Order: sequence, then structure tokens, then C-alpha cells
Amino acid sequence: MQTNQSLLIQPQWRIIDQSSLGPIFEALQSFAIDDTLCTSVGAGNSPATARAWVHHNTIVLGIQDTKLPALEDGLKVLEELGYRYIVRNSGGLAVVLDEGVLNLSLVFPDSEKGIDINRGYDAMLQLTEDMFKDFPVKIEAKEIINSYCPGSYDLSINGQKFAGISQRRIRNGVAVQIYLCVTGSGSERAKVIRDFYNAGKREESKKFIFPEIEPDCMASLSELLGVSLTIQDTMLRFLQSLKNFSGRIYASQLEGDEIPLYESYFDRVHQRNEKVLKG
Repeated sequence: MQTNQSLLIQPQWRIIDQSSLGPIFEALQSFAIDDTLCTSVGAGNSPATARAWVHHNTIVLGIQDTKLPALEDGLKVLEELGYRYIVRNSGGLAVVLDEGVLNLSLVFPDSEKGIDINRGYDAMLQLTEDMFKDFPVKIEAKEIINSYCPGSYDLSINGQKFAGISQRRIRNGVAVQIYLCVTGSGSERAKVIRDFYNAGKREESKKFIFPEIEPDCMASLSELLGVSLTIQDTMLRFLQSLKNFSGRIYASQLEGDEIPLYESYFDRVHQRNEKVLKG
């Protein structure tokens, strides 16, 4: 077996498209769904699965964000700006989700020796490059320090970040997740998180370091590529790219044993979220 073969090359890809469910679809549901898929794929009950999802006006906080000295003041700013907020069950810091941000998850079975963490990130980078290969730009994977939720696999064009990648592992499954800022203003989204940190007294935190956000270092793909991309257009690019790597893709939803499993994971993430925010 080729250990360096791209994780995108799978016999088939199961596709779960939740990109047009609207405002009623909550971010906590997404985290429970990905945990469900990790378990299902990891147990060999499902092939590799790709999921697309959109959430409206939601700030996804990291656990570290809940340690801000004046968290309540920060959360009040988000509420006044019309955002809901949740705390995710994986690492990282605050990110903005809205109807112009497409989230993609790639869920793989972990191998006996374990998938090297960078292979998961590299697969998502490769997918993103393929999706936008018709544009004469170079997509770089490197940390954009003054962005929100900075990380070594921030994706940028000419130094402006449009995407961030994270990874979650559970029960022999690996979920690699990306948010793609497709439309709208990247700098306006960055200002929301900057205002949250300023109200939460980022600079007074003794224990944790929070980014000093410079809004101009973030942009959407529409801004960077100079075209009016839509979520639907980006979805077509996503599906076509996966088909290029696999040859067979098919549409699906949660089914069979995944449904009670999802309900269990949703209860768990919901309770954990309540506990963290109230604690």
C-alpha cells in the first residue's frame, strides 16, 4: 500500500449535502453529525464520506475563548451584532460562520498505524487547490498570525486568509474540516471577532494568548479571485473535484444505526456546550 497516496483517492465518496438547510440548522448539530460519521466510517459501516454544510450568523468558539477575563461582555457584543454562539468540542479559537461561508468535512477511516495528521491537512489543501485550479493564483498553506483562529494550515492568496482547516479524531475515524469564506467581506467578519476579543479583554488574559486581529489580512474567495462566486457554484466545484479523485460519488443522508448514534452525540455536545458556557 502506498503510504504517500492522497487520502482523496477513495473507491467511492459518500456525499452528505447540508449546504442549503437554512437558519434552523444549528452548528451543534454539525459537530454531532461529524462525530457520528467518524464512528460510522471508522467502524467500516460507511465508506469515506464528504459533508458540506452552511450555518447562519453563528460564532463557533474554542474552549480557550471561554477563558477570556470578561467573557460575558464579549458574548454580549456577539448578541448585539445578531450572532448566535456555541463552543466546539475540538481545538482552535473563534471563527465566523454565515450564509457566505461553506464548510466541508472529509471523513476517512484511520489506518492501523494511524493517519499522519499532516496527511489529512494536505488532502484538504489538495482538494481546495483542485476546486479553484482554473484561476491563475497560488493558494498557500501557512499561518496568518493576525487572522482569527490562526494555524499552520491557514489557506491564503497573496497573504490574505480565506480558509482555515481543523481536524478531529474519534473511534478510528478522522474528520478534516475546512471553512471557506466564499462570498461577502472577509475583513468585516474579522472585525466581529476583533470586537469580541476587545470586549472580552484579550490583553488582560494572563494564562492564554489570543490573536491581535488585523481585519485586512482576511478576505473572501470572491474578493480574492475577482468574481462573484456563490455557495452553489462552489458546491459544484467541490463535487466535481471529488469525482476527479474517485470516479464515483453518491448522495446520502444519515441512515440506519447512524440516526440513534447521532442523537446520542447531539445530546452529548449539547450538554457539554451548556456546561462550558455556564461554567
